Amino acid sequence: TSELPLHAMAYQMVRTARHLRRHGLRSPSTQAGIALSVASWMVLRQLHRDAARTAEAFEEAFATLGSPASVPAEAAEVPTVNQVVNPFANGRGRYLRASDLAYATDAGPRHRLDVWAPDGLGAEAARPVLLQVHGGGWCIGNKEQQGGPLMTEMCDRGWVCVAINYRLSPRATWPDHIVDVKRSIAWIRENIAEYGGDPGFIAVTGGSAGGHLAALAALTGSDTSLQPGFEHADTTVQAAVPLYGVYDFTNRDGTGRDDMEDFLAKFVFKATKDDDPNLWDSASPMAHLGSEAPPMLIVHGTNDGLVPVEQARSFATALARVSEQPTVFVELPGTQHAFDVFGSVRTRYAVQEVGRFLDHVHRSRQQ
Repeated sequence: TSELPLHAMAYQMVRTARHLRRHGLRSPSTQAGIALSVASWMVLRQLHRDAARTAEAFEEAFATLGSPASVPAEAAEVPTVNQVVNPFANGRGRYLRASDLAYATDAGPRHRLDVWAPDGLGAEAARPVLLQVHGGGWCIGNKEQQGGPLMTEMCDRGWVCVAINYRLSPRATWPDHIVDVKRSIAWIRENIAEYGGDPGFIAVTGGSAGGHLAALAALTGSDTSLQPGFEHADTTVQAAVPLYGVYDFTNRDGTGRDDMEDFLAKFVFKATKDDDPNLWDSASPMAHLGSEAPPMLIVHGTNDGLVPVEQARSFATALARVSEQPTVFVELPGTQHAFDVFGSVRTRYAVQEVGRFLDHVHRSRQQ
């Protein structure tokens, strides 16, 4: 409801009109129901207004960078009527250039990726690349289900996008998941020029578990222990945009959720935190903060019911203290987990602002 308030309001209005047409407004129960419906519509209207102010939250966060690191102003485009009416549409049909390409020499069924790109790009185009890592609690999800609105926005801006699958638990055991993300980065470095991409500029993004993997990949570019069999490959990235990610499995600052530990121990790590504390710590982006971190835009909703916003806030604060590159933290008011799975009004504004940040980082590297 928080992402589709206008749709919920329209549905309720139609149902209310039908009820009034059949039963009139005479009974006390109908009158009470109408009053509740009107109150509900007021709440939904406010939710829509909050979503429409998403760009303001990004603007406030970008302003904290200060000159010369500040992100140049860019007028946000108001979502079209068609985008509001059909939030599930994205540019996959328009931009998909290759699907289910194997990105590992010993590829299994999950080692597959899709390439999205603007039409007509040649090998000399050298467009910046965005790697999209899906979420799903490290156990479910696929490349077709997530990231569509952002990849559409970035292709509109001339970028090349890559969406990957990776091995999933419980069949996969950590660190299989991050190893696969790094394998895909190595593949991009060697092959993306064929699709018009620049192997020298790769940004990584993802939501939830994908946000965790994106942040960890960005902070461990020089860690060859996560590159078994391809230690020679360059898996560094030049920017990262983790969305509502998990940043610490050890709960070192009390911002995590202890009730997730049994699930993680049984299905993902296959070891408890007490049995293998180093494994849990090394899987945490919070354990890999350093001055060499790339520019990072961290986005989280204040109403996230799955991953507390306090953890993202703590991670962003700690990273900003040590990184030599810009670290931006955006708290989206009234926003839940996985808000960007489809193109809601909030998502439309958010992906424009993410695109604005990534374009700025790319331009800055070229200067």
